[in-house]
Amino acid sequence: MEKDNKLTRIGVFYDGNYFLHVSNFYTYSHERKSRLNINGLHHFIKEKVAKEEGIDARKCQIVDAHYFRGRLSAIEAKEKGNTLFNDRLFDDILSAEGVTTHYLPLKNKQGGGKQEKGIDVWLALEAFEQSFYKRFSVLVLIAGDGDYVPLIKKLNTLGTRVMVLSWDFEYTNEETGKTMKTQTSQELLEEVTYPVAMHEIIDNRVSKSDPLINGLFVSKNTVYKAPELPKKERLVGVINNVLQGYGFIEHFPQNLFFHFSDVSGDADFNELRQGDRVSFTIEPGNKGRDVAKNVMRIDATK
Repeated sequence: MEKDNKLTRIGVFYDGNYFLHVSNFYTYSHERKSRLNINGLHHFIKEKVAKEEGIDARKCQIVDAHYFRGRLSAIEAKEKGNTLFNDRLFDDILSAEGVTTHYLPLKNKQGGGKQEKGIDVWLALEAFEQSFYKRFSVLVLIAGDGDYVPLIKKLNTLGTRVMVLSWDFEYTNEETGKTMKTQTSQELLEEVTYPVAMHEIIDNRVSKSDPLINGLFVSKNTVYKAPELPKKERLVGVINNVLQGYGFIEHFPQNLFFHFSDVSGDADFNELRQGDRVSFTIEPGNKGRDVAKNVMRIDATK
């Protein structure tokens, strides 16, 4: 019998906001306490496709990858301290892995704040067009929204098999303390060729020592830190409490809330402990109350 040497061509498409949400969960609420690793995720995808297709993993290659997300303007990001640096840093990581980035500006929404608008439509159009011209064998979608069901149906007409990497989990809202739930659209899972429940694979006790699964997360030895960005008048206080993704600093007349994304300097949020002395600035929060920004650890209680 003649040996089949045809390459299985894989296209990967990220819903960036969804991916960031999942990565934050593993960083601040899960026992892994680590971000998702793009390189490790791509390695996992090739191995998983090979297993589902019943072929040698060496014949599975990611030939195209795209990342879609809404983003603040440069001026808005600069005003938020280290946000601009973190965005550029992640861009460098995506670029190193050959991922093409697509950004749309965040829009103002009624009642304040920012929201994404049109990202899912843009992703769907690009995914279908690239699948049509590049003839992916398998398209991998990292998303959980039912809005992508029409895309899946269109891809089915092309004969492109679709794999969805999805996560279901509960987490605590940093500001309200309420338990929130993230769940993948059942209609989406029913429509795809290969639904992959990533949360089940990662939390399976048997796979906890599997190098392929551990490779999904950034190594503890890999540290990326934003430069210190002192802004405005800096104050000094003591951390009153550290919870999942947020904390409080003792400050009269009431404790100041701070978010994990506002920690900079020489400490990661997960390294902060109750009693640590920190310096910080004070700025108005989304709800009009003062919050701590640009939080930097001075020293820690031993």
